[in-house]
Amino acid sequence: MSESATVATRGPEPGSAQASNGGGSFMSGPVGRNLGLVIALAILCIVGVITAGDRFADIDNILTILRLASVIGVVSVGMTFVIIGGGIDLSVGALVALSSVWATTLATQALAEDFHWIVMVITALAVGAGAGLINGVVIAYGKLVAFIATLAMLAAARGLAEIIANRRTQIVRDQAFLDFFSGDVLGIPTLVIIFALVALAGWVLLNRTTFGRRTFAVGGNAEAARLAGIRVQRHTVKLYVLSGITCGIAAVMIMARTTTGSSTHGTLYELDAIAAVVIGGTLLIGGRGTIVGTVLGVLIFTTLGNVFTLNNLSSSAQAVARGVIIVAAVLLQMRLVSGEGRSRRTKPAAAVSAPGGPGGAAGGGSAVPGAPAGARQGGGGETTT
Repeated sequence: MSESATVATRGPEPGSAQASNGGGSFMSGPVGRNLGLVIALAILCIVGVITAGDRFADIDNILTILRLASVIGVVSVGMTFVIIGGGIDLSVGALVALSSVWATTLATQALAEDFHWIVMVITALAVGAGAGLINGVVIAYGKLVAFIATLAMLAAARGLAEIIANRRTQIVRDQAFLDFFSGDVLGIPTLVIIFALVALAGWVLLNRTTFGRRTFAVGGNAEAARLAGIRVQRHTVKLYVLSGITCGIAAVMIMARTTTGSSTHGTLYELDAIAAVVIGGTLLIGGRGTIVGTVLGVLIFTTLGNVFTLNNLSSSAQAVARGVIIVAAVLLQMRLVSGEGRSRRTKPAAAVSAPGGPGGAAGGGSAVPGAPAGARQGGGGETTT
């Protein structure tokens, strides 16, 4: 076999760009996408400093941005798992409202006074997890489309919250609860710390556990995941329960921030969460996404709103800007995905001799598809010149 033929049959060198992301460009990889988001956030901050000056750069304003980002950020972490798994959850805002109302009823608060305010936290988490369980069972075992199932839960949960609260705002009376969640640690608000811990836990769960790998597999190709031994239906239920739990956490945070439980909490959170997840690079068709990207997406939208507010721009203009950003992000995703698809289709067929290829090829056997696996250079097989 000639030297040129030998080179042609080798796969990409380990650590090369082609080997690391399937031949796609650097920007199509997670590092490149996240770097682009960091640059976008930095540009937005520069615009804020130029247009609003010290009002934007003030440390109190930075902490305000982080506080505002924390609640929707926790919801977005749960949404990231659901979308990567090939689903969608339109009920997150309603679940935040229902959890906050249920956790601030007179009965729940009376129980908290007798024992500890942790009762309110457990109630919110249980309500969120229970509603997520219903979503997951209906979608996975009832075979109902996720869009319809969670849309129905959105209406039902919001209506149930109004019934429980009798369309009234319920005041949180436990001062110890408010002091704990409204305080700070070394100058950092507790709500921001909770968001950071949830994001960190989400990153570990997605990138360092079997649960995360199964989530990518189910979102990428549910049938292939099933054939690989993954119990797709059960995993889908777990994803929606996880989303419900993050809604419960967000409910506790918004109760502390507003000192109330209300059926109006979480309005349009589903749209904000989906927008942040999409901006963060998670594919709406599932199979790809990052927690880091979602966090950056939340910060971009929250910072954008802060810049608009400091410059006395209308909320309508802000809504238009958000819509343009979402459309641009989706179009960029489509372009990157189509570019990756073309790279895979144009990959040389001779690369099958890379490690993991047909038996015998990696060990010096034939790299020609269909040739005997045991053929060796100078052996009984046909010699390539």
